[in-house]
Amino acid sequence: MLSRRFTQFLPKETYAFLVARLFNAMGSAFIWPLTTIYVHNVLHGNYAAAGWVLFGQSLAGALGQFAGGAMYHRLGPMRLIVGSLLLTALAQWSLMLARSLPPYAVAIAANSFLISATQPALNAFVGNRWKPFSARLFNTMYVMTNIGIAVGTALAGVIASVSFTLTFFLNGLLTMSFAAFMWRFLQRLGPETEDAPIDAMPQIDRSTWQLFRNYRVYALLGAGMLALSLALAAWNSGVAPYLNQTGHRPDAYSVLWTVNGMLILVGQPVIGWIKRRVAQSTAQLILSSALYAAAFAGMAMAHRAYPALVAGMVVATFGEMLNAPTVPELVTRMTGPHAAFYLGLVGAIGNVGSLLGPVLFGHLFDLAGISPILWVATGASILATAAFAGYARVVRRLGDTPGAPNDMRTPSADEGTQFTG
Repeated sequence: MLSRRFTQFLPKETYAFLVARLFNAMGSAFIWPLTTIYVHNVLHGNYAAAGWVLFGQSLAGALGQFAGGAMYHRLGPMRLIVGSLLLTALAQWSLMLARSLPPYAVAIAANSFLISATQPALNAFVGNRWKPFSARLFNTMYVMTNIGIAVGTALAGVIASVSFTLTFFLNGLLTMSFAAFMWRFLQRLGPETEDAPIDAMPQIDRSTWQLFRNYRVYALLGAGMLALSLALAAWNSGVAPYLNQTGHRPDAYSVLWTVNGMLILVGQPVIGWIKRRVAQSTAQLILSSALYAAAFAGMAMAHRAYPALVAGMVVATFGEMLNAPTVPELVTRMTGPHAAFYLGLVGAIGNVGSLLGPVLFGHLFDLAGISPILWVATGASILATAAFAGYARVVRRLGDTPGAPNDMRTPSADEGTQFTG
């Protein structure tokens, strides 16, 4: 499925994990594209009600990221990853019984909370288990996830046209299968000699409050991710209604995301070339937000021409490809055994932008159309660039620059404590 060059130097034991991750992403994509349609067409709620359901879903996801990171060292990877996946499958199956809006809103929020709680644990496990390969592995996970999402969203409409109940059932089945795979995978993988057993409860001598107080590790990085997630809301809450308002065909918006998905696959050689020349992880984050700013600024000046929106998506996608795999790699490399906590915290802070963006841009669009939305998104991307630049200075002061090509070592547990309190 992936070329030999793309997966070179990855441990063979990771291949099964990557394929399982693809199927899990495919299953997750069965639900989220259809939430608004299901609320409106099946539960007979209005679009405002669907908006509040999505708001609750995003809020639950933010809380889940933080909770998952905070519970990682109390439960351990085995219990947290497998347990949350099992509960997620049950939450997804409960959607089959949700015949009115309130139960559906609760079930979809529970699903979002539980699956989000899994993410920092998975990323921390991957980053700490395969330390020398973490940068390549996170990038490969990112690509495999996008393949799964592309396939899942394509199948979601087809399956839903047969039965929404079947959609929920298959979603839960794939999640349950991923839980069974991870349980067996973690058991067979076994602990490395220098690591604590992967199913044990690690002994941590730092409280959650002590970790939280070490704001240098997460504050500027989280602020940058918040600004970017706010900017990205311009696609759904600005570009989509603009295309509808100006009489474009319904598929004009989906074409933009088709471009996004295809570019993530075919653009990997270009991203590899960029990363070889911009080697430091913090520099890649700065470049990613600068590309987002350029994309939104270009669209703000030329949005009346549809090709300008396509060009904006192309530039923004390169920003995404530099950002998405770099953040977990950077955090796990800096914080070592405390990575899950900080991954959850950064993810939760970043999700605040996803909560605020649709509300802000919805009002802006009603008042003045798409132009101010794109300029606000540009400004937010510039603020993200400044936050990432400040974070790069913090990293240099802490004495480590993750991602440098000649510095592939990972801090030991003792070294890692300098970043965690």
